[in-house]
Amino acid sequence: MSDAVDRGITVTEIAAMGQPIDAAPESTAAFVGRALRGPLNSPVLVQTFGEFRRRFGDVWPRSSLGPAVRQFFQHGGKNLFIVRVANDARGAMICLPASGSALVLRAREPGSTECVRAAVDYDGIDSGNDELFNLTLQRVDPVSGLVIDQEMFRRLSHREEAASFVADRLLTSSLVRVEKPYPSHRPESTAPGNDRYGSEYVGHTQDGTDGHELSDYDLVGSRRGHTGIFALDPVERLDVLYLPPPGKGVHLGPAAVLAAERYCRIRGAMLIVDPHAGLEGPGAMVREVRDQGYASPNMVSYFPRMVYRRDSDLQPRAVGGAIAGLLCKLDRNYGPWQHLDQRGLGLSRDFVPAMPVDDARALAREGINVILPGQAGRARVTGSTTMARGSEMQRPLTSLPVRRLCLRIVSSIERATQWAVFEPADETLAQRIQGQVFAFLQALVNMGAFASDSIDVQCDAGLCRKSEGNNQSISILISFQPHGCSKPISLSLHQSVEGFRVTSTAFAPVSGDCA
Repeated sequence: MSDAVDRGITVTEIAAMGQPIDAAPESTAAFVGRALRGPLNSPVLVQTFGEFRRRFGDVWPRSSLGPAVRQFFQHGGKNLFIVRVANDARGAMICLPASGSALVLRAREPGSTECVRAAVDYDGIDSGNDELFNLTLQRVDPVSGLVIDQEMFRRLSHREEAASFVADRLLTSSLVRVEKPYPSHRPESTAPGNDRYGSEYVGHTQDGTDGHELSDYDLVGSRRGHTGIFALDPVERLDVLYLPPPGKGVHLGPAAVLAAERYCRIRGAMLIVDPHAGLEGPGAMVREVRDQGYASPNMVSYFPRMVYRRDSDLQPRAVGGAIAGLLCKLDRNYGPWQHLDQRGLGLSRDFVPAMPVDDARALAREGINVILPGQAGRARVTGSTTMARGSEMQRPLTSLPVRRLCLRIVSSIERATQWAVFEPADETLAQRIQGQVFAFLQALVNMGAFASDSIDVQCDAGLCRKSEGNNQSISILISFQPHGCSKPISLSLHQSVEGFRVTSTAFAPVSGDCA
């Protein structure tokens, strides 16, 4: 549909259906951990380390999240979602006197460094009105004292039955919430001398608290409550997930690792798993992997931990944040189908391996990659295998580049074909989807993603119907040959109103119709 507007400009509305699929989107990572401040269980996109510090506070010795984020951006990461979790942390409290009662405000974001303040005035309110008041809220940087955020609410009421009841109006506030008991009168003006038109800010009556050390349950969270890793559900694209160690000298437990792996399997993302602190050598790492049952093509691990040159105690550090940054940089500069040993993708010179690795092959057989000393003091990230340990039939998918390429293809097609399930199922629809997907794969061919230029796409949009109701299932069968595979990989994809499924994977040429 087109509408003519002034000056001869024509605005044309184009339907989203059938639009080209981006073959090289920017990869997105997500970290879940503990921070000094910031919203709880809400994914926040940060694109620089400075942005992280402004929103979540500086690097905190009691949390490994800050160092992981710094590693991420230091090693080329760009888009990072942060989910802050806490264990029994509380927000700061402000008490505003109200003629024998008080309006009690609690900061929405808990933490000892969260600094909010409030001011009350009666500007614009009739002198005979003893119900209404104005409230100004500010978030202040605890170091510089500069105002970071401000909210103003005018003509609030202390009466619960009023349309402008303060507790109801402040439900929209991102800074505070009202706690019970509610005030019986309106709060007094905070201006000196109780001036009705002036204002002076009131700070905390009670400071916030940072809570206790995180547990695995805090990091995993609840799907029903949208907490922990499940707070990432609204994030449209997720390529890499990393859970920094919950505390100093503490490693992530197997229950949390396996729960995160399942979430990554559903979301089509890779999970970075750190080697445990205190492992004495490669043999201990192999035993740890076997004992915990870590065997998934959606998991990747690098051994050993690293020592930060500037640390006085030379304590081995987890570098999962750096690996996440390197993977995102790899995708942007070379593509996810490439290996991590590309030029310019080594670890920072600040890091050196915490121990030597004599037998990298033994680790590789268990799906563990190795970090080795490199030239010019820069550690080399070697190996590109996932933690999958399957049959020879599935061996190609144990390769990290192959697995990430497949995940990229599947997730891209999933998002791009959602429109089709609401369209009439006929041959025209099948041709449109087939053309859309083929163009996407051809773009990948041009970028060098495959070992062969031979690709195949088949689509069935009319025969594959759900027996329940009127829902239809659109089936897409694709075939391509990644680098390092002797045979093409065939993926059978099904898009329906209920969701998206990958029903089969085969390592053989495509033949026959899509089923």
